[in-house]
Amino acid sequence: MLFLVDVAIFAVIAVFIGFFLSDRYNLAVQSYVVQFVLSLFCLFTMRLLCGVYRSVLRYGDAECFAKFLLADGIALIFNIILEKYLPIPHVSYAHLVVFICLTSYWSQVVRLLYQYSFSNRDNKSLLGKLLNKASYLCSGDVKAENQVPKTPVAIIGAGRVAVSLVNELLNNPFTPYAPTCFVDLKNSRAGRRIFGLPVLPDEDASLARIKALNTYEVILAKAQLEDAQRKELYQRFLNAGFKLKTYSAPLIENVGDKPAIKQVAVEDVLFRKPIEMKDQKSDVYYKDKVVLITGGGGSIGSELCRQLAKKGPKQIIVLDIYENGAYDVQQELKFAYGSALNLRVEIASINNERSMRRVFEEYRPQIVINAAAHKHVPLMETNCIEAIENNVIGTKVLIELCEEYNVERFMMVSTDKAVNPTNVMGATKRMCELMTLSASAYGKVKYSVTRFGNVLGSAGSVVPLFKRQIENGGPITITDKRIIRYFMTIPEAAQLVLLSGALASNGELFVLDMGQPVKIYDLAQTLIHLSGATGIKIVETGLRPGEKLYEELLVKTEELDKTENDLIFIERDKPLPREVVEEKFRILQEACLTESDDAAREALHKVIDTFRSPEKVNQDAEKKHILSDMTRSDGAKS
Repeated sequence: MLFLVDVAIFAVIAVFIGFFLSDRYNLAVQSYVVQFVLSLFCLFTMRLLCGVYRSVLRYGDAECFAKFLLADGIALIFNIILEKYLPIPHVSYAHLVVFICLTSYWSQVVRLLYQYSFSNRDNKSLLGKLLNKASYLCSGDVKAENQVPKTPVAIIGAGRVAVSLVNELLNNPFTPYAPTCFVDLKNSRAGRRIFGLPVLPDEDASLARIKALNTYEVILAKAQLEDAQRKELYQRFLNAGFKLKTYSAPLIENVGDKPAIKQVAVEDVLFRKPIEMKDQKSDVYYKDKVVLITGGGGSIGSELCRQLAKKGPKQIIVLDIYENGAYDVQQELKFAYGSALNLRVEIASINNERSMRRVFEEYRPQIVINAAAHKHVPLMETNCIEAIENNVIGTKVLIELCEEYNVERFMMVSTDKAVNPTNVMGATKRMCELMTLSASAYGKVKYSVTRFGNVLGSAGSVVPLFKRQIENGGPITITDKRIIRYFMTIPEAAQLVLLSGALASNGELFVLDMGQPVKIYDLAQTLIHLSGATGIKIVETGLRPGEKLYEELLVKTEELDKTENDLIFIERDKPLPREVVEEKFRILQEACLTESDDAAREALHKVIDTFRSPEKVNQDAEKKHILSDMTRSDGAKS
C-alpha cells in the first residue's frame, strides 16, 4: 500500500513538472515520459534495495527516515549519471534535483502524517478524525472508536524510562491508559513538550494543572530514586487524591522481565529498596543437602522452601502440623519443578518426640531449620501452656534429635519480640534462643539463631487484617497510634535465614539492619490511599495484653559484630551453661504440668530475666522519648 502511495505521489509531481518541462525545453510528450521513467526506475530501485518498504511505518524511527533519505540521495546521483550518458533529450541537473526532492519530501510528509494519526488515535479534532480515517483505510487497523476506554494518566518522570512508557502507551491502541503530561523531577525539561505532551515542573502547583487535564491517576516511571524522594512523592500524590501506580521498565540486567504498570505494592510502604541477600556461598552451601523445614507450610517456612528449591538441594522435607499449608506449598513446588525436586511432606508437631524421631530416622536431615512456632501475641497471652509446649519444648525436642542423629546444622528462626520481651510469645522465643545458643557450647551440631522484625503480609500480620477491614468498608482498627514496628518482606526474611545459616560457624545470633521503623498508623493510612477507598476511618482500640509500643532487635546494642554482608550483624550473646538452661527448662516443664496458664506465665518471668510487663516498658519509653527518637527521619540506625 505504501509503495502504491509513493508511486501516486511520483505520478502527480511528474505530471506537474512535465507541463513545466515541455514548455521550458519544448520537449515532446514522449521525451519527458522517458525522463520520468528513468527517474522512476532510479528512485524506486534504490528504495527497494535499501529496504525502505520493509519497515513497519507506524513504528518508524530516525533510522527509517535516514534510510529513506540515503536511498533517494543515491537515486538522484544515479539518475544524473544515466541522464547524462544515455541518448535521450536532456534537462538541467537543477530540475532533476527539484523533481527528486519534491517526490522525497511529499513521501515523507505522508509517512509523518500516518505516524501522527496512529499515535493520536483518540484525537477528536477534525484533523485527527480525518487522519485516523485515512490510516484505517491504509492499514486496516482497529478504529479509535472501537478501542478500549482509556484512563488519563500523568507520567512522573521525563527521562528514558518515562519516554519509553509513553511511546508504548501511544502506539498500543489496546492499552487502558492515555498519557496527558509528564512531570519532570529534575526540571531540566519543564516547559517543553515530548510526543506533543506538556512537561510540567516538579512543584505543588503542577498538581492543579494535572487535575485540570482531567487526570487523577499517576504512574511513577523513574528508574533511579532515593528512598526519601520516593517516599515524599508517594505521600504528596496520595495526599492530593491521586491513585498511584509504578512502571517497572525492562532493564539490561533483567532481560526476561516484561515492562509492567502495577499498583504500588504494600512492600513499598517500607520506603527502602528491597534487600537482596543472594550469595554464591549460600547457593553452594545448600546444594545436594537434605534439609528439614519445620513450620514449612507457614508464611516464612513456605518461602524458605521456594528459595531452597532454587539451590539444588538433595531433598526438602516440609514438616507442619497444619496440613493445608503444607499441601499448598507441595502443589506449588510440584507444578514448578516436577520430578526434578525431591520433595517430601510430613504432618507432625515438633513437640511430639515420637513423631519427630520417626522423621529423623527416615530422612536423616543434614540441615534443620526451625520455623515452627505459635507467634500470635494476644492468643498466646491466654494460651501460655500451649506456647511453652510448642515453642520451647518443641525446640528442645529438635535440639536433642539433631545431636542424636548427627545433624550438621540447626538454624533457629526468632523474632524481635524476644528482645526484652513483654509477652508470652516473646518470652518463649527468648527461651528458644537461650537453649540454641547454649547447645552450641556443648553439642556436636553447629547452631545459629536468626532474628528479624515483623514480616509484611505473613499470616497473622496487620497487613492482611487491614486489607480485609478496607474491603468490608472499615473501620481499620489499631491498638495505639504511637506503635512503631520494624518490617521486612517475606522474601527478605527467608533470604536472611538461609544466608545467615551459610555464614554461621557456630553459636551466632544474627540480626538484620532493617532501616527505620514504621508507624502502624502511617501504614494503615497508606493502605487506605493505595486501595483507592474513601471514608475509611482508623479507630484506636487500646493496647492488647503483652503489647508494647516499640520493638527492639538487639538485647545489648553496643555489642555487635559485622559479617561479610553489610546488612547482617552478629550479637555477642554469651551462651549460658548447660545446667542453667536445663534448670530453666525444668521449671517451665513443671509449670505446664500444673495446667495453669498463670503458673506457666510466672515460670516464664522467673526463667527469663528480661521478661517485663508491657505497662512498665511503655511508660519508660515515653519518659525517655524513645518513640520520638526512633521515628526521626535523620537516618539514625537502630
